[in-house]
Amino acid sequence: MSKPLAVVAVGGNALIQSDRHNSIPDQYQAVVETVGHVVEMIEAGWDLVLTHGNGPQVGFILRRSELAAEEVAPVPLDYAVGDTQGAIGYMFQKALHNELQRRGIQRQVVALVTQTLVSADDAAFQHPNKPVGAFFDWQTAQEREQTLGWTVMEDAGRGWRRTVPSPAPLEIIERGVISQLLAQGCIVIACGGGGIPVIRDEHQQLRGVEAVIDKDLASALLAEQLGADLLMIPTGVEQVAINFGTPQQQWLDTLSIEQAQELLQQGQFGAGSMQPKIEAILGFVVHSQQQGKNGQGLITSPQAIKAALNHQTGTWIKS
Repeated sequence: MSKPLAVVAVGGNALIQSDRHNSIPDQYQAVVETVGHVVEMIEAGWDLVLTHGNGPQVGFILRRSELAAEEVAPVPLDYAVGDTQGAIGYMFQKALHNELQRRGIQRQVVALVTQTLVSADDAAFQHPNKPVGAFFDWQTAQEREQTLGWTVMEDAGRGWRRTVPSPAPLEIIERGVISQLLAQGCIVIACGGGGIPVIRDEHQQLRGVEAVIDKDLASALLAEQLGADLLMIPTGVEQVAINFGTPQQQWLDTLSIEQAQELLQQGQFGAGSMQPKIEAILGFVVHSQQQGKNGQGLITSPQAIKAALNHQTGTWIKS
């Protein structure tokens, strides 16, 4: 009997505990802590694909490019995504190897540079609205807009930032390789930062584009294409709540497809925080149901993964 398959989508912000702890060693220590909880899933008999965000790390690369512009050519955005896939993938690969070895588990770990197909006709390319990189004052942002052709926006009262398109993911190019690695018993790290965004040109050749892809949506697509049993999104809370931060706040144990859809329509989940996670998981669960399968979604904190898998905490979304 084959093992159940989980796609676990770790956020890029989970690697950075604070502005004062954002160095590479600090990020690696955060990875080590997360991996300790993830390996408990492997011990419990799960096959695993681990995906990760990269927003802050791409921002660091873009900032370095700006500071070094007099010396070296800037790094295009798709290459910055590839850079972070390699660097963050290496962190998880090393940490997983060491933790598995410590527990006496013999499994190979592979970090895979992953491309994600998007449509050149996606409306997002006409409306770049995903902020990336450093914060600027208004004057500097205007200069970047005029000299570099950026689009910019004010972001949460903290300053102005460059904005880029965030098109919908359509296909994980390396899906077949990921399936083969899983069949060989490997633990796979893939789709970092949602994958490197690529389009197919008129000759069906892949070409990178200046965009970023939502990590949770890409993870949901990968889970769909792999026929996964579980899409888990570790986050900063053990459970999802409605009426968050009010006297009527209520933690949620389980949501049906219909309940999740209704709460989304009510605007119960923060647009920039919990909403995209719920939408990604909901899309996966609906697709799984349509395929006659029983794929489920789980949102919880890394520390609570073991308890959540035993249904002692966490928020499950099921058909």
